Amino acid sequence: MLRYKADIRTLAFLGIYYAAFFGCWFFLPLTWYYILPAEIFLCTISFMVAITIHNSVHCPIFKNKILNKIHFVLLGLAFGSPASGYVPGHNLSHHKHLQTAKDNTRTSKMRFKWNFLNQLLFFFVMIPGIIRTETRFVKEVGPYKPKWYRTYKIESALIWIWKITWLLVDWKRFILFLLIPNLYAVWGIFGTNYWQHDGCDETHPYNHSRNFTGKFLNFLVCNNGYHGAHHMKASMHWSLYPEYHEKFIKPYLHPSLDQKSLLVYLWKTCIYPGKRVDYLGNPIILPPYQKDEDWVRETKMSSLDASDLGAETV
Repeated sequence: MLRYKADIRTLAFLGIYYAAFFGCWFFLPLTWYYILPAEIFLCTISFMVAITIHNSVHCPIFKNKILNKIHFVLLGLAFGSPASGYVPGHNLSHHKHLQTAKDNTRTSKMRFKWNFLNQLLFFFVMIPGIIRTETRFVKEVGPYKPKWYRTYKIESALIWIWKITWLLVDWKRFILFLLIPNLYAVWGIFGTNYWQHDGCDETHPYNHSRNFTGKFLNFLVCNNGYHGAHHMKASMHWSLYPEYHEKFIKPYLHPSLDQKSLLVYLWKTCIYPGKRVDYLGNPIILPPYQKDEDWVRETKMSSLDASDLGAETV
């Protein structure tokens, strides 16, 4: 059923999330010394689920479309938002218009002098544009892509039913074990965009993305540290990223964009010395602020194919 055996890891992460969620909901005493480690674990596994949504919306894991749509529903319930919602804001905005005014998540929107705040608040600055784009895309383009539109609507309805049900059952556990991990996951997955692209050169064939090659990190994030490979071959399966990176990217990549440790990089750029510099080590000079440019209106229906539309890919 799986297109790649490596997606046993994808399913394992999702299974661990649901086991942790139900275990905490039904069995965990609401005492702080139980809640704290459980909260940390739930937030972490929720972020890992967000990573697998990102992978799956580019390269669905099953050979069968129905199974992919069921998988998307389960991912959306865990994440708190429709997996198919990645299509407009990520697949069509970020990937097709990287770091331009049509990219709703371009890093040039962040203008705090203290770089730590740029990383910390990235999600909060980006989310209004993402919501506007997703809403408009669903309204204006969705009816021309009825299969995707129907899948998105089903996911959205089931997620609302899921959330409201748990809220009515126990509002305290809802906040602790569903809402907070959901918010952390969406904050975390958006935040990756900042350290993956800020200070890179979107016009360069290789230096458009920052890569992190540590084995432990890439096990947890399903090789998403190899971000250059993902941008160059978005529909390629994540298990193939390391080999592609070594053969087709690393020989031509600026050495500073091939980082071993994410934690070391974040310490240097956000804490000490905490300077916002480009991949050449020069202070970043931001262009004049631009509002998001509308790409939805100009999107031709014929220009969208299955590879852009998540569960419809296979």
